[in-house]
Amino acid sequence: MYTYWYMITKYAKLIKASRLKKGLSQLDLASKLGLSRPSYIAIEQGKRELSMSEFEKLSGILNIPFEEMEKGESPNYEKYKQMILSFLRLGKSVKKTKLAKLVYLSDFAWFYSHLNSMSGMQYRKIKYGPVPDSYFRALDELEEEGKIIVDRKNADGKEMIIISESDSNKKQKLESILPEEENLMKEIHRKWKDKKTAEIVNFTHNQLPYLMADDEEIVSYALITQEDPHEVY
Repeated sequence: MYTYWYMITKYAKLIKASRLKKGLSQLDLASKLGLSRPSYIAIEQGKRELSMSEFEKLSGILNIPFEEMEKGESPNYEKYKQMILSFLRLGKSVKKTKLAKLVYLSDFAWFYSHLNSMSGMQYRKIKYGPVPDSYFRALDELEEEGKIIVDRKNADGKEMIIISESDSNKKQKLESILPEEENLMKEIHRKWKDKKTAEIVNFTHNQLPYLMADDEEIVSYALITQEDPHEVY
């Protein structure tokens, strides 16, 4: 069974504030969790991680859902656009739907390991999703800025949209992307570069975040942590 450890640093202030709001002392909460007071203090100081079972107890006592962390993330729209450009540099030209999936996998795979996404964007469950509402706007803006080329073709009566980075933009440094993030995107690219769009669509649609969301609903980052490691991307 895969054991998930939650980086409690992100919760330390929220936990302390919630404890005080409920009028509980550090010793009270430590006792409810079956911990010593010093161990609990280390949690509030962000020096100690929580196991899944400890987190579930704490969540029940203080009424702090895991999704509370997700709400605290601020979307970084410009970084999201740089993630799009990163995959275009790796793949040279990518179909529109597949490109959206690659960026999605990066955000959720990063969350799997770090408990925050690369971009902080919210993804919605739509037919060819999950995808942020602003994905299509981002492509329009990148095209208007001359950073990407959008090639619209017709194949068997269906429109096929292929996206590539413009030659004039390839020297632009993608400053928002960390080296570790770039390495993850390279791994995702290597896995999916020779796969058809339908394959990556089926893969993401069978992951828990998409499966558990209602149509048009925002999908939960938290659910990706329940996937087996080889099913994350």
